[in-house]
Amino acid sequence: MKQTLQDVLAPFRQFFQMESSSGLVLLLAAIAALLLANSPFAGTYEALLHLPVGTATFAMPLEHWVNDGLMTIFFFAIGLEIKREFLYGELRTKSAMILPVTAALFGMLVPALLYSLINAGTETAGGWGIPMATDIAFALGILSLVGRDAPLGLVVFLTALAIVDDLGAIIVIALFYSTDISFLSLGLGLLALLAAFLLGRTRFRGRKSLPLYLMLGLLAWIAFLSSGIHPTIAGVLLGLSIPADANAAHSLLHRVESALEPWSAYFIMPVFALANAGVAIGGSSFSITSPLCLGIAAGLILGKPIGIFGSTKLLTAAIRAPLPGNAATRQLLGVGSLGGIGFTMSIFIATLAFPDAETLAAAKLSILSASILSGILGALILRLTRTAK
Repeated sequence: MKQTLQDVLAPFRQFFQMESSSGLVLLLAAIAALLLANSPFAGTYEALLHLPVGTATFAMPLEHWVNDGLMTIFFFAIGLEIKREFLYGELRTKSAMILPVTAALFGMLVPALLYSLINAGTETAGGWGIPMATDIAFALGILSLVGRDAPLGLVVFLTALAIVDDLGAIIVIALFYSTDISFLSLGLGLLALLAAFLLGRTRFRGRKSLPLYLMLGLLAWIAFLSSGIHPTIAGVLLGLSIPADANAAHSLLHRVESALEPWSAYFIMPVFALANAGVAIGGSSFSITSPLCLGIAAGLILGKPIGIFGSTKLLTAAIRAPLPGNAATRQLLGVGSLGGIGFTMSIFIATLAFPDAETLAAAKLSILSASILSGILGALILRLTRTAK
C-alpha cells in the first residue's frame, strides 16, 4: 500500500518541483524586462516587440506572436493539467474537489467584487477580471522556500486551487474579453475542435497520433484568431481533447504533458514575462491612489486571502472537516495570501482589458506591485508559523 501511495504522489511531486523552480526563472525574466524597459536599450526593446514577423500576406508584431501564439501552447498545457486533475488528480472525486473548487470560486469572486466596487463608473471598470488569477509558479515557488514544513495536503490544495483558478480565468476570457465575434470563423474553429474530441473517442488506429490533434488545433487557432475569440481558448480546448487511458502513465495525455511541461515552465512563461513585464516606470500614469491601482491591490492583496481563507474555514467548519492536510490556521492564511500573486494570468487579462498603452502600463505596474506584496505577506505568515512551532 505504501508503494502504491508513492506511485500516486510521484507525478504530483515532480509537478510541484518543476513549478516551484520555474518561479525563479519567471522572476528573473520579469526583472530583466523591467531593467530593459528602464535602460538606454528601452527603444530597442520596444522596437523588437513591435517588429512584424510573418509572410507578406500574414504578419503580426513579435509581441502578438508571444501573446497569441506561444501563450496558446501555454494554455494547451493548462488544458492538459485540468483534464489530468479531474481524471487522476485531486479533483477526480466530489469529496476531494469541494474544498479547492470552493476556495478558487470565492478567491475569484471576492477580488472581482472589490475591484468593481472601487472602479464603478470609471474608464477602468472593465478590468475586473485582472485580480481573479493566481500564478501557480510563483505561489508554489514561495511555498517551497518558506513553507517547507507545510503539510503535503496543503500544497496539493494550493495546486488544485490554482488549476481551478486557471479554468475560471479561461472562462472569463472567453465570455467577457472577446469582442466583435465572427460566428462563421468561430463555428469553423469549433468544428475542428469537435473533430479532435471525436477522434479521441473512436477506435481509429491513429487516434493516439499527436500530429493529427496538432493539425486540428492549428486549424482551430487560425479560425479563433479571426473570430474575435482569443486564440488561446483553442489551446485549452485542444488540451481537453487529448485522450486519456485508464492507465494514466501510458496515456497520450501523460506523454504530451510530460514533454510539454518543461517548455511551458522554463521557456514560454519566461518569454511571456520578458515581453510583457517591461514597463517604463517614469513614463507610466501609475498612481497608487488611482481606482485602477487600488482595485488591483485590494483584489489581490485583500480579496484573494479573504476569499480563499474565509470560504475554506467556513466550509470545513460547516462539514466538520479538518483544514487541508490538517494545516494550522495561519498556514492556510499564508497560502491564501500567496493566491494573491497574479502576475502571468493577471497581466494577460490586462492586455485584453486595456488596449490603451498608458492604462495597460499602469495596470501592469499595479499587478507587479500587488503580486510582490502578496508574496511577501504570504511568506511572512508562513515564516512566522514555522518559528512559532
